[in-house]
Amino acid sequence: MKISELLSERNVPVVAVDSDGWITHVNDAFSEVFGWTREEVLGRHVTCLIPPHLRDAHHLGFSRFLLTERPTLLDRPITLRAVAKDGREFDAEHRIQAEKSEGRWTFAATIRPLPGR
Repeated sequence: MKISELLSERNVPVVAVDSDGWITHVNDAFSEVFGWTREEVLGRHVTCLIPPHLRDAHHLGFSRFLLTERPTLLDRPITLRAVAKDGREFDAEHRIQAEKSEGRWTFAATIRPLPGR
């Protein structure tokens, strides 16, 4: 799925970030699940959605991808913890996409909360 298609998703939380990790897009489903309004979260770093104990791993993986451009987690479902605005952590299925345009990467992901976990 192309990122442009992902950004039009309405029923599943979607977040997009630039190659520096700054949030550039969220949809209404994201706001409902995470508690952030669009205005509150745009321009924040994506690590605000990642539990503190996983942030180093995120930085390592993100940096490795930007350096090598070889994906290990893209375009497949992965279960990771996420953090809502109120600090509540929950398990979620992430599906991350990446596209390069004019030498810069853009990333977008669906983040579907997993019930009963």
